[in-house]
Formats: sequence, structure tokens, C-alpha cells
Amino acid sequence: MATKLVEHETAAGPLKERSTAELLRLLSEQTRELVRQELRMARSELVEKGKRAGRGAGMLAAAALVALYGIGVLLAAIVLLLALAMPAWVAALIVAVVLLAVAAILALLGRSQARKATPPTPVRTMESMKRDVQAVREHAHR
Repeated sequence: MATKLVEHETAAGPLKERSTAELLRLLSEQTRELVRQELRMARSELVEKGKRAGRGAGMLAAAALVALYGIGVLLAAIVLLLALAMPAWVAALIVAVVLLAVAAILALLGRSQARKATPPTPVRTMESMKRDVQAVREHAHR
């Protein structure tokens, strides 16, 4: 972005032919525009990370809901079905292990999504700003 701004020519002619006051005014305008662009980029990056955090939280909530339903199904399964074929405690243990395994998988997936959203710093924007500063420095030394 900065390269485009630094190599700017206006209707008044090339930058080399402009006064110091004009150059400072132009620098001020370009700096403001660059900051605005970087802020827009940071905002969009933070929105993206917020969406990822939301998906992760949703998966964690789904894991909790499945675990809650699992308890209800566990009780029904113990009483109605498996108590006829084997001791009730063995049937309850089997059903509980399966349901808790599903809840654990959902929780791990949700945590993975939530971790992808952190840290909430706009990494791409910061890298872009560093490149902008470097480009301005290179052109300033010419």
C-alpha cells in the first residue's frame, strides 16, 4: 500500500518539483489514508476471528447438550432394554462410555475452533503495516 502512496504524482507535477510545505501536506493526507485502510483491514480481521470463536462456543454448547441428553438416554437404556440381557450396571456402563466419548469428541472440536480464533490480534494487518513502514523508509532514504 505504501509504495502506491509514496510514488504519487499529482496534476501539479512530480514530487521532486514540489515545495516542502506541499510535500508535508501530502504526507499528512497519505498517512491518514493509510491509517484508515489499516483500521478497515484490522476490523475485518477481528470480525473473522470473532466468527471462529462463535463457532467454537457453539460446538462446546452442543457437546454439553449431547452430554445432558446422554444422561437421560443412559437412564432409559438401563431400565428398559439392557437390564434383561445382562446385569444392569454393565449395561449402564456401556451406554455411558459411548455417550461420554461423543461428548468428548465434540468438546475437543469446539476447543480447536476456539483456539484458532486466538489471539484476537489482527496478525495480517500488523504484517501489512510493517511492510508499509519499510516501504516508506526505503523511499525516504532515496
